[in-house]
Amino acid sequence: MAKPATFSRHIILAGSMLFGVLLALGIHIIIQRFDFNLGDLWRSDVPELIPARAALAWWLVAAVALISGYATASLMQSAVSGQIPHRLRQFLIALGVIMLMAAGQAASAPSHVPTMSGVLAAVAALCLGAVMAFCGAHFALRKA
Repeated sequence: MAKPATFSRHIILAGSMLFGVLLALGIHIIIQRFDFNLGDLWRSDVPELIPARAALAWWLVAAVALISGYATASLMQSAVSGQIPHRLRQFLIALGVIMLMAAGQAASAPSHVPTMSGVLAAVAALCLGAVMAFCGAHFALRKA
């Protein structure tokens, strides 16, 4: 009997981390348009201890990266053996493309965030997205 094909664990981790980071950066760009900025935590002119909008931005980026890393790893495991229906695969591809298109459109508009603060927040979102996507992929691979 033929052994079912599988992806290497490293390929699944790398693909899941890549997709998780892309979606985390996309969410970071989109939520900046709604005045949810990661860099607001480091502002000294805010009288509150921690601005709730900045905390919500951190949680949104982390949650999207974790969920997308987990879902991507799970889907990559089942995709190689042909267990994903064709319509679901097309829907997920279209959803990812639309998400990245929205991020590109939001990034093309002028920003009210200072340049250095924006760069540091984007690097922080990139690192947070990578760590959380790795954790999500790792959890998905441990479950299987």
